[in-house]
Amino acid sequence: MTSIQRQNFDDLEVIIADAHSVDKTVEIAKSYGCKIVPGGLPATGRNNGANEATGELLLFLDADSVLTNNYISSAIEEFELHNLGIAITQIVPLEKGFINQISHEFANYLTKMISEIKPHGAGCYGILTYKSLHEKVGGFNEHLDFGEDTDYIERIGKISRFKVLDTPRLLISTRRLEEEGLKDISLKYARSTVKQLAGKKVTLEELDYSFEHGVQRKKNRIFYSLCGEGLGHAIRSAVVIEYLINEGYDLIVFASDRAYQYLSNKFENVYEIGGFNTVYEDNRARYKKTFVYNMKDVPSDLKNNINKMYKLARKFHPDIVISDFEFYSNLLAHIIGVPLLSIDNMHVITEARYNSPAKYAKDKIFAEAVVHAFIQRADRTLIYSYFYPTLKNKKTTQYVHPIIRDEIYALKPHVGEHILVYQTSDSNNELIELLKNNSNKKFIVYGFHKDERDENVLFRSFKEEQLFEDFKDAKCVITNGGFSLITEALQLEKPVLSIPVNKQYEQILNALFVERLGYGEHHDHVNQIILDNFLNKVDTYRKNIKENYHKHTDNAETLETLKSTIEELFYE
Repeated sequence: MTSIQRQNFDDLEVIIADAHSVDKTVEIAKSYGCKIVPGGLPATGRNNGANEATGELLLFLDADSVLTNNYISSAIEEFELHNLGIAITQIVPLEKGFINQISHEFANYLTKMISEIKPHGAGCYGILTYKSLHEKVGGFNEHLDFGEDTDYIERIGKISRFKVLDTPRLLISTRRLEEEGLKDISLKYARSTVKQLAGKKVTLEELDYSFEHGVQRKKNRIFYSLCGEGLGHAIRSAVVIEYLINEGYDLIVFASDRAYQYLSNKFENVYEIGGFNTVYEDNRARYKKTFVYNMKDVPSDLKNNINKMYKLARKFHPDIVISDFEFYSNLLAHIIGVPLLSIDNMHVITEARYNSPAKYAKDKIFAEAVVHAFIQRADRTLIYSYFYPTLKNKKTTQYVHPIIRDEIYALKPHVGEHILVYQTSDSNNELIELLKNNSNKKFIVYGFHKDERDENVLFRSFKEEQLFEDFKDAKCVITNGGFSLITEALQLEKPVLSIPVNKQYEQILNALFVERLGYGEHHDHVNQIILDNFLNKVDTYRKNIKENYHKHTDNAETLETLKSTIEELFYE
């Protein structure tokens, strides 16, 4: 700022793009009369600054640059003399020394030589252009995490004249050179230049590059990972992810299968990983086949997932890992030594004291083993639940209210004539035959991945808006034991007939408590007698839900608990 004040040019405004700094950057900038805009990656910060600018010319500078005397006036004079549309200046090291001076002069020479072939440069050289051209090309490409400056120069260079200016010099810090070494930093820039000259994009991950070097920053970076089986984890995670982003946290998300497909259409920075899947046949979890099916992919998934996560962790430097029952992020948290926060509905199986029928004992033991294997030694555990058996360790574990989609909260439920049927797998053909035998009743069925009518049964593929309408007007719900669907049904005051996937203990436990709380019924199998008895009691179950289920109007309480837990872990 002092070097800007010393310039013999005062028809300017200074705009600072601040990327969540925790030092005195904002305070100092304001003392110099600067405008402050939100920062982020370089492309975002530069675009935000350009949007705020009122002048005809834009000069983009890095934070560690120092302007030499008459820098601005000499740059504009040469820029206008050659009728340029975009230009960069040349660089001089702030710290003296023979190696520093030679390396920077060589960088200047190389940049000038390359510019004879095509427009080329980097933000550290200072970029001068017209605001009208900036707007014409749509600014910096915010989808690029590296090379956004070269891409920007090339695009404006195609519609105007480009030059490396001869006179003005910009002093730049050599701290990155000192931290990474001349050899490593030279190789990285050489690799990026070769790719860019070939017209290829370069990423931070490819170069093992970070925009941070030794600067203290606010702890706000999160790796968030979730189980990809079904859509329950994905649907609630979408609510959580949106909240965390709006609260100013930087997130990278990992998911597999349908969860990846769902979230990648809603958010940026969602990465696909391999995950575990359960094999279902005849509405039963087949654990031997599940083991065989998953084990053939585990060696490659373990290598590929951990490599991908670890490389991103080296660039992103997460302060915490949050896992919604996802195995590989749990391993990563222990490898890189950051706190692990577990948030899911599965841990009620292992972290609470409750009774379940003896006939499910083997299923319970297996489920406990899976939960312990998936998440080890979490620093904190939050459990989504609509039932609250006593916790074993209240110091590190607590219940939170289930996450409900805002669209569900907004619905005004009505008791209609149709029965909503939602299945987590398409293997329960016995149920479909039973429904068809009740020709005087209308059933709308989700989970069979098709859109067709079969007598009184209407099959629908998954579309959120349509599901909301069907949910709102349903008389009651027939489902497996999926947690998210049950909690949304309770929110909408819909009695539940739960037929868990056989041997799937998490669903069995959910169903047991639906019945114990008087919100519906749990059965291992369904037949005409069970269906008739349930339908005869739906009014009673609906009354119990209205009187006893603790409905919320939004997710604020759960999300605030999550945020406070994250902040505690940041600074423990």
